[in-house]
Amino acid sequence: MFKQLACAAIAMLAFNCRPSDANPIHVPPTKNGPRETAMLGAGCFWGVEKWMEMAPGVADVEVGYAGGKRTDVKYEDVSAGTTGHAETVKIIFDPTVISYEDLLSKWFFKMHDPTTKDRQGNDTGSQYRSVIFPQSKAQAQVAAKVKAQVEKSGAWKSPITTTIEMNAKFVTAEDYHQDYLQKNPGGYDNHYLRDLKW
Repeated sequence: MFKQLACAAIAMLAFNCRPSDANPIHVPPTKNGPRETAMLGAGCFWGVEKWMEMAPGVADVEVGYAGGKRTDVKYEDVSAGTTGHAETVKIIFDPTVISYEDLLSKWFFKMHDPTTKDRQGNDTGSQYRSVIFPQSKAQAQVAAKVKAQVEKSGAWKSPITTTIEMNAKFVTAEDYHQDYLQKNPGGYDNHYLRDLKW
């Protein structure tokens, strides 16, 4: 019970809101609208998946690994921190509901700490790095623009360490990692949305 109250309090602080607003209301994608893919790493993928599923216009989120050369990796390989992979989420979203720019600016850069190199909270290693894997040159340009805006704003007091890495192959994680926090309510999650401006 204490843990649930503590989590609710953290969520309220993160959103700077009343208790009834602690969880954002998900706006679904249009039924037959366009779809675009984003791939992002922001620490342990369980929490990243949960928060990205709350973003407006998101149709699907899958957890996996990206950034390394091998395509046959398993969790045990990646968790050793030697394969070059980062725990990653692949997001399918409707760009008529949320733009790629807003996905980065309003969600990605606010839901994790992009200033801790190869670390997110107590999770350390390159597999937990802050990373954007653009799926096109256009996405790469947007990613660089948003990263520069966040850096220039000074909202984060330390330099941004987020990397932008092209041509990453996505490897789907094991079934037990998919929808982990839905299957295990109250499971480990060190992510939350900060009330930051840029």
